[in-house]
Order: sequence, then structure tokens, then C-alpha cells
Amino acid sequence: MTVKSATMPFPARLRTEFKLDPVLLTIVMTLLLGGFVILASASITISDKVSGDPFYYVERQLLAAVIGAAAGLFCLVVPMRVWQSVSPLLLLVGLALLCVVLIPGVGYEVNGSTRWVRLGVMNLQVSEPARLCLLVYLAGYVVRQQKALRERFVGFLRPMLVLSLGCALLLAEPDFGAAIVLTATALAMLFVAGARIRDFLLFFSATLVAIVLLAVTSPYRMKRLTGFLDPWADPFDSGFQLTQSLIAIGRGEWFGVGLGDGVQKLFYLPEAHTDFVFAVFAEEFGLLGSLLLIALFLALLWRIFGIAKRAADAERFFEAYLAMGLGTWLGLQAFINVGVNMGLLPTKGLTLPLISYGRSSLIVTMAAIGLLLRIHHELVVDARPVNRKRRGRRK
Repeated sequence: MTVKSATMPFPARLRTEFKLDPVLLTIVMTLLLGGFVILASASITISDKVSGDPFYYVERQLLAAVIGAAAGLFCLVVPMRVWQSVSPLLLLVGLALLCVVLIPGVGYEVNGSTRWVRLGVMNLQVSEPARLCLLVYLAGYVVRQQKALRERFVGFLRPMLVLSLGCALLLAEPDFGAAIVLTATALAMLFVAGARIRDFLLFFSATLVAIVLLAVTSPYRMKRLTGFLDPWADPFDSGFQLTQSLIAIGRGEWFGVGLGDGVQKLFYLPEAHTDFVFAVFAEEFGLLGSLLLIALFLALLWRIFGIAKRAADAERFFEAYLAMGLGTWLGLQAFINVGVNMGLLPTKGLTLPLISYGRSSLIVTMAAIGLLLRIHHELVVDARPVNRKRRGRRK
């Protein structure tokens, strides 16, 4: 039996040894492969202009997908007890990444923001792995300190101080959008973990005040936050990107103009292959295609939160909180990206997970999917002996 297993092809051994979630895998692969198609359409003009190769960005994204698959496989094979035990160390790794990028000569600046570190074949946007590290730490913390979290203010304050430090480092880059997503995700995890309502409301109110002060004291942020309210008031400056996005979405009507036939991506819509790829998709696939894409993201969240609930029912609380945090993170980022494209939210510079061009985002997202698959695998494997015992007792 062992010999047969050793001679099996790798994919077959993977299916045999790991109990993968077929529904989660199908949704992720649909979004990923569909993302390559729309990315090819959205980036063909800028790719040709930048490098002379119309598939320049698709090829780079494909390399990131390969690296992301390796990262996801690594997360799949490492037991969850190991992730829980190293969660304090991952906190240090996350904070170190956010500090390193701010060191002059190490951080790489693009469009006025120092968010990247050069790593050979690619630039790493440090906020992506740092957020994942902080979420793993937070899931471990709420399990270790659940009694203090539910009964004492200091139990709530400790992770909030860590979170505040992480957000301060993100704002120093600056990366306002990443700070918002991290804060909202962490608060959601603490709320589900049983934080007292008064502690939660106190910090939530303080966070809102801090956001308002950051916006008011920074003309650049204030301009971005208010520009989306009436982009047509200044369609050639502060409202240019959003007006072009709305034109693209409007041109799509019910069924879209067809794959590859969109025109806004050619010369008008900035960042068509990254932050505003949803507008390109809406122009080419219309309202029905957009609703289908949104439905896929909702299905992804439904499956992830289902894994979190099953983990909680099995009293595997570290896995439950981590799955819930990862689902909140992905769902919130997708919601913000779509909202920005439709003019419902101010521009934040966040990618659409698994769709937009963004190699760091894709790699870390696939690593997160690997963690979710590991949680599902352990739930299935650990449930089998329990079921056999129950059947034995019934006899």
C-alpha cells in the first residue's frame, strides 16, 4: 500500500492525503482563471506601451500565481497547531516588515507611497503579508486570552495597542486603505470572540475620531475622501478617475460590449488593470456579468464563514477565528474595491482579490486559501473517529 502511494502522481497523492474542500477550490479557481482573462483584456494596451509585449502584466501575474500556489501548498501542509504556536513570532515578523519598508534605501517608492521592497524578480508590498501575520497573531491571542478579553478592559486593550502600532506604520507609508481593512477585520474578530460591547464601542468610536482627524489634517486625504461625492464637479482632475470608471460601467448596460471591446481601458481609465479592473469587467460583461462576479465573491464568503462555523462547532477556536478573519478581510477588500469603482466609496488603492493585477496581493491571498484548506482538512480528518465512536455507542 505504501509503495503504491509512493508511485502515485503528485496531484493524485495530494487528493488522497489531503481532504480538500471542492466547493472552495472551484470558486477560487473560477475567480483566478477568470481574473487572468479580464486582466489580459484590461492590461493589453498599457502592457504594449510599457514593454512592447501585450501580455506583459499577464505573464508577471502568472508567475505570482505559481509562487502563490507554492505558498498555499506550504500553508496546507503545516498543521494548524504549528500556526497557533508561532503566532506571537508572526506578530514580530509582520511588524518588522512594516518597519523595514520605511528604512531609506530599502523601501521602494511608487506614486508618492513607500510600500514595496525589491525582492529579485518582483516588488513585495509588505502590507499584504504583514496583515496576514497580524491576523494569525490575533486569532492566537483571542484563544489564549479569551477570559481576559471577555471580562477585563486590559484584555481588549492589548491587541488594540498592537493593532494601533501596525496601523501607524501603514499610515507612515502611507497606505490608508490597508490600515482601514486591518482595523475593521481585527475589530470584527474581537467582536465575534466575545469582547464586551462597551469596550468595542469605545475603541470603535476612537477609531472613527482618528480617521476623521487624519482626513481633516491632510489635504491630500481630504481631497480623495470628498472627491467621490461629486466627481463631475472636477472631471478632469480630482474626479477624472471616477468619472471614467462610471462611464465604463454605464457603457456596459445589461450584457456588456463584449470581451476585449471596451474602450475606457485604452486611453481614458487610469489603473485599469489594478484598482479599476471591475470597471473594465462591467463595461465588457455588463450588469449581468457584474452580478455574477459579485455572486462568486458572496459564495466564497459563504464557504469561508461555513468553515469558520464548523470549526467553532468542533471547538477548534483558533481555526474558527482565523477563518472568520480571513473571510472578513477578503470580503471587505472586495466590497471596498467594487464600491470605489461604482463611486460609493472614496478611492483607497485596494485590489480586487484574485482578479486585479497585484502580485503581492495574489500570493498572500493564495496563502490564505491554503490556510483555509488546511482548516477544512483537519476538520474532516478529526471528525472521522468521533463519528465512529458515536456509531459504536448507538450499537
